[in-house]
Amino acid sequence: MTNAVTVKNITFQEGETLICVPLIGKTLDEILGNAHGLVDAGADIIEWRVDHFTQVRDMTQVMAALAEIRGALKALPLLFTFRSKKEGGETEISDEAYFALNREAARSGLVDVIDIELFNDEAQIRALVDDAHAAGVKVIMSNHDFHKTPAQEDIIYRLRRMQDLGADLPKIAVMPQSPQDVRTLLAATLTMKAKYATRPLITMSMGKSGGVSRVTGRLFGSAMTFGTVGQASAPGQLAIAKLREVMDILS
Repeated sequence: MTNAVTVKNITFQEGETLICVPLIGKTLDEILGNAHGLVDAGADIIEWRVDHFTQVRDMTQVMAALAEIRGALKALPLLFTFRSKKEGGETEISDEAYFALNREAARSGLVDVIDIELFNDEAQIRALVDDAHAAGVKVIMSNHDFHKTPAQEDIIYRLRRMQDLGADLPKIAVMPQSPQDVRTLLAATLTMKAKYATRPLITMSMGKSGGVSRVTGRLFGSAMTFGTVGQASAPGQLAIAKLREVMDILS
């Protein structure tokens, strides 16, 4: 049995799949315009993909933007994500800058969750997890493979590793090359949930052929999926209204 994870007014738990919508924009004006459009869109949580922000290397500008985003989103929970270039992100920054940015966001009092990528230095990951938790911020630990679907055992290993490193919500997203690959991701999720998970999981198979994994989380054990209002942040994301409709039919 996994332990539920509560973030503000939402709870990640077994048998429920929350919907996260990405907030994307290059300039503050664009970001805020998009943010206002998300407030009543029906999302459970918003993810600011800060790697799309052109001034992401300027910490002062990022924190100023974050304060405005927080105000625009009202009570909606906010996930802060810098997606690295190697895992499908928009901008390249140093490892030092990556950890400093996430630490500042966690300590700002403006975000509810941060995303830490698994394939980083272990000591730095553990220190950032501790700092986030000390600030009352939850941690999604993530891994993305935009080229293939690893073997079932590898997917499970990575999710277990995230748990060991202190993640509140382990997350993996992989790219299928065949229907078998989608089955591999779903089977890994089921096995992880049944045998090893002590907290909710977030898993998905990307692209059009992986779409089934985005709408069957309640059945297979994924606690969050991603929908869109406007621009998608990853291949295969569905518009939020359609996503919720299909999820309700299948639940």
